[in-house]
Amino acid sequence: MRHGKSYREASQRYDKNHPYPAAEAVELVKTLASAKFDETVEIVYALGIDPKKADQMVRGTVSLPHGTGKEVRVAVFCPGDKEKEATEAGADVVGGKELAEAIANGRELDFDVAIATPDMMSEVGKLGRVLGPRGLMPNPKAGTVSADVGKAVSEFKAGKIEYRNDRYGNVHVPVGKASFEVGQLVENLASLTAEIERARPSGAKGRYMKAMTVSSTMGPGVKVDTGHLEDLIELAQ
Repeated sequence: MRHGKSYREASQRYDKNHPYPAAEAVELVKTLASAKFDETVEIVYALGIDPKKADQMVRGTVSLPHGTGKEVRVAVFCPGDKEKEATEAGADVVGGKELAEAIANGRELDFDVAIATPDMMSEVGKLGRVLGPRGLMPNPKAGTVSADVGKAVSEFKAGKIEYRNDRYGNVHVPVGKASFEVGQLVENLASLTAEIERARPSGAKGRYMKAMTVSSTMGPGVKVDTGHLEDLIELAQ
């Protein structure tokens, strides 16, 4: 992949092979973010898991103390008596069977998170081929299947995010914007790292947190020193 001039110049301003303490890595990423828009800062965890084994999947949710800086659009699939609760909590799209049918017929997926009440899953389940590939299928483990739709909507609007490993055993998660203060990004990173560590599958053997790399949308990756994870996780306590 050929990178642009700004990316190549940024890559020459630090040691790409040197792992940095979390705060230093985040500060570097902020200085390397040179786009004209507020770049998203993302962390990638390379985990010592076998993603082909169902008992080694890493998936869940975490509430970042400072949010991600992104306005999250939430859709709620619920019966009529729950629609007011969802709307008052801030849901952007609310509906029941008719919403599911509209999506099945090609309605635009103009939302980032989909929440469903348990009794709506028989309808939402039919949308697996549409919602699944986009990571939008509601799931109890992700907190997106809930009878308490008001609470679920409020949490995702406030900065709760879902994480899951990809087919290579990596977890990619946004932790904020380049405009955030270093301390805010580090605190978000600490909360996320503590959660990823907590979610370690019992079947995972050997070294679990193999590598961590943080970067901005258009910037190069900076390695985070995994030798001091206890100190980072302590910040989340």
